[in-house]
Amino acid sequence: MRPKADPLRGRLRAGLRQVWLRSPERVAALKRDNYTCQKCGGKQSKAKGREFAVQEHHLDGIMDWKAVLDFIMSSGLFCKKEYLITLCKKCHKEATDEK
Repeated sequence: MRPKADPLRGRLRAGLRQVWLRSPERVAALKRDNYTCQKCGGKQSKAKGREFAVQEHHLDGIMDWKAVLDFIMSSGLFCKKEYLITLCKKCHKEATDEK
């Protein structure tokens, strides 16, 4: 049986993907290669009936999503509500500066 999906992890993954899709490095690589597959030569097209999509490929590979999400979740940024308190901007700065 598959474990229950964590909605926060799903939102994090979707958010990271959106950041990546808009990253200057990704856009620069696509432009450099003229939106053309460097293996088969196919060029990206959105023309009806001739749709062809290209994607970027990490030559050195990347960490798997689980490892990336595990790292983010363990950073302390995302935690249970029991470990959060609401403060105004001034008090938040003071509390942060105390640490």
